[in-house]
This record gives sequence, C-alpha cells and structure tokens, in this order.
Amino acid sequence: MSGAEIFLEFLLFPGLLFTAVAGLLTSWVDRKVTAMVQMRVGPPLLQPFYDIRKFFIKETCVPEGGAVGLFLAAPLIGFAGVTLASMILWRSLLNTEATFVGDLIVLIYLLMMPALAVILGSFASRNPLASIGGSREIKLMIAYELPLVLAVLVPVIQAGSIRLGDLVSSPAPAGTLSGVLALLAAIACMQAKLTIVPFDMPEAETELSGGVFIEYSGPPLGMYKLTRAMMLFTLPVFLVALFFGGWVSAGGWLPKVYGLLAWFVLVALTIVLRNTTPRVRTEQAVRFFLGPVSCVALLDVLLALAGWLSCRILSKTWR
Repeated sequence: MSGAEIFLEFLLFPGLLFTAVAGLLTSWVDRKVTAMVQMRVGPPLLQPFYDIRKFFIKETCVPEGGAVGLFLAAPLIGFAGVTLASMILWRSLLNTEATFVGDLIVLIYLLMMPALAVILGSFASRNPLASIGGSREIKLMIAYELPLVLAVLVPVIQAGSIRLGDLVSSPAPAGTLSGVLALLAAIACMQAKLTIVPFDMPEAETELSGGVFIEYSGPPLGMYKLTRAMMLFTLPVFLVALFFGGWVSAGGWLPKVYGLLAWFVLVALTIVLRNTTPRVRTEQAVRFFLGPVSCVALLDVLLALAGWLSCRILSKTWR
C-alpha cells in the first residue's frame, strides 16, 4: 500500500472523517437516550455537529502563566491517538490480513493517549481546580488499566496471538465463561476510560466546575469534546472486535448485523449506567478497580489458561 493510500485511509475511512462522524452520531444517541430516561424530547440529529462547529468558531483563551505550547498541543495528542486507534481497529475488522504482529499492544497504547492528553492539558493550565482534576485522572487511570489489560489477555490466550487479525478471526471469547466475565470487567473499565458517571471525578462539574477542562475554550475544547465522542464510538467497537470477533468476521450479512447489535447493546449499557448511578469518590473508584474488578479479571485469565492447557493436553493425548 502506497503512502498516499495510507494517508487517505487516515483522513477519510476508516480514519478521521469516518470516526468523527460516527462519534458525533453516537454522542447524539447518548443524549437522546438520556433525554428519554429524563422524559424530555432531546436534541435533533445534527445537534452534536452544531455544537462542535460552535466551538471551532469561538476564540481560544490561553491561561496566563501556563505552559502555552503543551496546553494547546494536548487536545491534538488525544485526537490523533483515537484517530489512529480507530484506523488500526477497522482495518483489522475489514481485512484480517491487513494487520501486523503486536498491533493489539499498539492499539492499547493509542487508546491511553486521550486520558494522557487530558492530564497534560490540565497541569499545563496551572489552574488549581484543573490540577485536582488531573490528579484524579491519574489515579483513575492507574486503577482501571490493570483490570482492562487482564481482561484483554483472555482473548489473547484463547487465540494464541497478539495480532488483531487473529483475534478477530478466532472463535468468539464471549461464548466461554472466562470470556463473559472478562467482558463484564472490560465494560466497567470502559465506563472509567470514558470518564462518564459514575467515574467522572476528573471534571466533576458540581465540584470542580469542569475540572480538567476549566481553562479550555474555543477549538481546543471542541477538540476534547470531539475526542470523547470518538472514544464513545471506538471503545465499544474495540470490545466487539475482541470478544465477538469470531462471530462478526464470518461471511454473510447476518454476522455484521449481529456485530452492530452487540455494539449498540454496549453503548446502551454505558448510557444506562451513566443515568442510573451516582458519582463515586476517587478512593472508592480505585478500590473498586484494584479490588473486585481486578480479582474478576485475574480469575478470567486463570480460567482461560486452564482451558488452554487442557486443550493442549487433550490434543497430545489424541495424537
């Protein structure tokens, strides 16, 4: 593949334009379902696009005394990370051969970049409330990344590969006990990775007046909002690829419908949790992820290893 083709993929499909549009539509679903829960009409379909356009035509205010370069570059770092992650993920779903060994590790790192960008931007602003939000983001990130990686290990063990193409084309882990438990742990981590209720402590509008975003305005704030919408679309796709890949990648249109349904269920579950649970304290979130969620994820890994070893023993016995 030539450099021009790769650039077009990054710019159009399955990169920037596709992920941005899909993310904004997903954010509309989020707001519409939230309105239904609260017995409101909700926004029109194009309202998220109008909101982003509004941010990009407003003035950018830079805090006095802050690290201006890092303050302005941080939103671009997160935006580039989620765009590249979506591009790698969709290439593996559309063509399992168009992947490389270890791309799963690269994808995990890229999905960490939006949170790292928020941390960098909050501390670069030199605002006390933003710094508190940034410290909360660090604690939350340390807490949920461990069980998330453990949950991702279950499909890796069952497929015997860290290549996304192999993971997508292998039997779906969601059909096993360890896969179901790992999926539940990953859903909890996804809620925290999106920093939405009950894990929205870094911005906590009622406590920190926006926290990490308090000094942002104009296009940089719009970039953060767009990145979050893209993450709301990309993370459920990531879980569908890992835990339902063997079913989604099969031939015919029915598996594709099944994959879309699985994605919608994950998004709907995220929205329902957001609207039915209260915000937890930072120490409660840390205890939750490093305690029960990590224990469940570790149990999943042990179950997956036990299944893998039993398959190896049985295969040698039959030989």
